[in-house]
Amino acid sequence: METIKKTKNFKIVYSKGRQAVNAYFVLYAMPNNKGATHIGITVSKKVGNAVTRNKIRRLVKESFRLMGARVVHGYDIVIVARRAVSALPKEGRFRKVDKSLTSLLTRLNLVNTGEN
Repeated sequence: METIKKTKNFKIVYSKGRQAVNAYFVLYAMPNNKGATHIGITVSKKVGNAVTRNKIRRLVKESFRLMGARVVHGYDIVIVARRAVSALPKEGRFRKVDKSLTSLLTRLNLVNTGEN
C-alpha cells in the first residue's frame, strides 16, 4: 500500500470520491486505475496534540496492514479521524478503530469478505 501525500491528491479524492461516515472516521474512496491502493490519513489539530494524532495515525496504518489482501486494490482512500477517536479508552482502542474502519470499507464494498 502506498500513501497519498500531496494536498492536490487529497482534494481530488474529497471531491470525486464516495464517502462513508461513522462516529470515529469519515472515509472517502475513489478508483485510481493504477491497480494499487493509496491511503491518506488526516488527523486535525482539533483531535488532540501531536502525540495523540500520531497514535491515531499509527492505529489506522496498523489496521490497514492487518487487513492486507482483504482490501480491494485500485482505490485511493482518504481517512479523516474525528474527535471521538481521541476519547476512546486505551484498553480496546485498536479493536474499536479496526472494527470501525472495516465497517466503513464494507459499506463502500472495498473489502473482500472471503465469501464465494
